[in-house]
Amino acid sequence: MELVDLFFRAALVENLALAFLLGMCMFLAVSRTLEMAFGFGLAVFTVQSLTVPLNHLLDRFLLEQGAWAWAGLGDVDLTFLRLITFVGVIAAFVQILEMVLDRYLPALAAALGVYLPLVTVNCAILGGSLFMAERQYTLLESVAYGTGSGFGWAAAICLIAAIRERLEYSDAPEGLQGMGLTFLVAGLVSMAFLGFVGIELS
Repeated sequence: MELVDLFFRAALVENLALAFLLGMCMFLAVSRTLEMAFGFGLAVFTVQSLTVPLNHLLDRFLLEQGAWAWAGLGDVDLTFLRLITFVGVIAAFVQILEMVLDRYLPALAAALGVYLPLVTVNCAILGGSLFMAERQYTLLESVAYGTGSGFGWAAAICLIAAIRERLEYSDAPEGLQGMGLTFLVAGLVSMAFLGFVGIELS
């Protein structure tokens, strides 16, 4: 039940996009249509779900102080390599994902265009791994947090995209048309997600 709590807390209460405002550049750029937002959200969910647990293993068994005690190097502390290691793992998985989409879903790969490689530098992806390391999650907690944070970010971008599609038919004031109205809606949805604070399943 604790893992379920962690999943829903990562997805709703501590939503990387709506609570921490991470990955907002991609969040706003790719949410023009629901189809594109869903594809990009699925890519973020996949990368986040796989890289957070893998980065946990690398951090635990290679980077943390004492990780090399089995080799007589108990004083070695490689945590200063944490950032570059996490980015390298994320970049590798994004490259693999891009090749898979090119092979099996070329239409989606073409629609995402330049945005798909930018998943590598999406601060929401890196933020998930850094939060995992800072909070010292176990492997199972890392899996729950990775899937929860990825699902939450994907759900948020799909929600915003659905609203933006409806707004195309709205009669918005001239000063709010375009990105201004999108910022306003994103702020209101972010405030709405604050309603999940305090909810516990256990």
